[in-house]
Amino acid sequence: MASRSLLDLNPETRKRAELFVAKCATFGIEVLIYCTYRSEQEQNILFSQGRTTPGPNPRASKPMGNVVTNARGGQSWHNFRAAFDFVPLVGGKAAWNDRALYETCGKIAESLDLEWAGRWTGSLRETAHCQFRDGLTLAQAVAKWRV
Repeated sequence: MASRSLLDLNPETRKRAELFVAKCATFGIEVLIYCTYRSEQEQNILFSQGRTTPGPNPRASKPMGNVVTNARGGQSWHNFRAAFDFVPLVGGKAAWNDRALYETCGKIAESLDLEWAGRWTGSLRETAHCQFRDGLTLAQAVAKWRV
């Protein structure tokens, strides 16, 4: 099972994740970080969802479910302890569909030198995902942070 502990992030990313939570709070936004480190095996399981295995949502728009990632194991910043997924909370409940809250959180993340996947274009724009690339390419991250 993927981790949700900030302690499982690399030190540079952990510092930014902690600042992200604190800065969101100053804007009156509570956030839950629900995924940090993910093993390559766990990443491959996610990659297969919607492709070769059904996803967890029986009401998904496609027979195998929706594709949730384009990253195989070893290609996700989660695998290098440099990414986290979050959801804003309203009244203690996940606000998965509150675009305005995600936009505000995304701007906060970007102010902390995090890459917010809500700016990505294409089919897998991911408003819940932040990563700290530290100026590295994926190949350089593999060399620096391979677990």
